[in-house]
Amino acid sequence: MNGTQAMARELCGALVEVQKEFHAIGVILCPPATLLAEVSNLVEHTVIQTGAQDIDVNASGAHTGQIAGPMITDAGGHYTIVGHSERRTEHGETDDLIAAKVSAAVEFGLTPILCVGETQTEREADITEYIIERQLEAVIDHCGIDTVAHAIIAYEPVWAIGTGLTASPQQAQMVHEFIRNLLKQHDSAVANKTHILYGGSMKPDNAAHLLDEPDIDGGLIGGAALKAEEFIAICRAATKAAPQGSDT
Repeated sequence: MNGTQAMARELCGALVEVQKEFHAIGVILCPPATLLAEVSNLVEHTVIQTGAQDIDVNASGAHTGQIAGPMITDAGGHYTIVGHSERRTEHGETDDLIAAKVSAAVEFGLTPILCVGETQTEREADITEYIIERQLEAVIDHCGIDTVAHAIIAYEPVWAIGTGLTASPQQAQMVHEFIRNLLKQHDSAVANKTHILYGGSMKPDNAAHLLDEPDIDGGLIGGAALKAEEFIAICRAATKAAPQGSDT
């Protein structure tokens, strides 16, 4: 919940200036809904794409304050974040609701960025894998693995968001590997092609080390995305880490 039109123009202007550097990676901006159409226009005809921060399960109707998939696409978005930890904790979103949102996103032609992750209490209780499995299996059970094939997964260690704490590259890799292996139990091809992002305070000074890990395919960037120089530095780290010949 950050940003004004002036801020969006400043940030997008800086990104557009250097966007040709990022042809080998995917760069997606998910601004607040009030800015989605403007940001989409600002980055039009560049390698940068846009998405929403949430989606409703309905296509339209009397659901005041909600944002439907067709509204997102109408504003130029191609992606939507689903199940972000703040939606789960602040708005009480359940695994079942998040699964329904993933299904709605795909139905409306959007790529869902599905967030999963454990709290500090859950990590200290040594139930990280149980929590991740519960969250992912709820989506697979509801949608099927073929629908999940259209999604991006983002691992958010909730204890590392906005706290100054960051999982070590090795800690993050262990969870990313667990996620990929869980997908392999359903479909190896889907598991191998699914992008799994790290969403726990990735910053310019740790991005390269995190992205060096074999199962960390990118980052879901929070606070660092509010400053152009920091976000650009992370994009450059991702570009260096991208496989030769990669286009995503």
